[in-house]
Amino acid sequence: MIVASLLFALMGVCVKYAGAAFTSAEMIFYRGLIGMLFMWGFARMEGLSLRTQYARMHAWRSLIGMVALGAWFYAITRLPLATANALNYMSSIWIAVFVIAGSLTTWIPGRNENRSPIDAPLVLSVIAGFAGVVLLLRPELPGEQLFAGVVGLLSGVVAALAYMQIVALSKLGEPETRTVFYFAVGCTVGGAIWMSVAGVSTWSWTASIWLLPIGVLAALGQWCMTRAYADTTSHSGTLVVANLQYSGILFSALLGFLAFGDRIKLRGWIGIAAIIASGIAATVIRMRATPAAPAEEH
Repeated sequence: MIVASLLFALMGVCVKYAGAAFTSAEMIFYRGLIGMLFMWGFARMEGLSLRTQYARMHAWRSLIGMVALGAWFYAITRLPLATANALNYMSSIWIAVFVIAGSLTTWIPGRNENRSPIDAPLVLSVIAGFAGVVLLLRPELPGEQLFAGVVGLLSGVVAALAYMQIVALSKLGEPETRTVFYFAVGCTVGGAIWMSVAGVSTWSWTASIWLLPIGVLAALGQWCMTRAYADTTSHSGTLVVANLQYSGILFSALLGFLAFGDRIKLRGWIGIAAIIASGIAATVIRMRATPAAPAEEH
């Protein structure tokens, strides 16, 4: 998981460089095309058929996943790398919000008198997470970057929806390799459609060298993440793996400083710490109540 987090952070660096000449739609297309070829080869090595009985579910997962990816790429190209990634890693907190909302909609006063409709520690973790967002965005972003911050925050919302769809596919017995492959297919098709509407940038050979590592690093990162979860043999092990993903924020901060000179003020770091802590707390609380879930994807 630590290797996967590092690979995703490195991918963010490549996105930031490529974003100087290519749009999010173009980067999504090339990321999907390269990832599709990579996962096709990986499935061949595993002897896994790529035929699926859940084409509609894969299509929906690919659509929302592509929207999350596009929003994340947009935020990366306009914000400090660690800030963009911290907002994207809010997905665990958004899932907690969905859990709380679901509990409230199923609670019937008078019938559930012995059971609280919400989990107080889960609510507190969500509040802490949003307090971290306020600390991170308010001191760090000038007015012209505020929109990018909102888009980055929304990337975490949509990523949470995509993750829940991955859980649904996993419960149906769909192999993760197949799920990752169809997500790459969706990115390729969706990116191509988006490019046909938004147009294509003037080709830049200097910037294009970053497109290949975007696809390769994303595919390798997903493979490492999948392997990390597959190798866990206990609930506590899965919990450790799930929380190690937040190392990606620290990798992003270091790489952002080294590559782009990104500097985050103390209040911003406090906000990032709050987001990480609340994400970990929300994950712990959820996993105590539910079976271990598969890996989140980028």
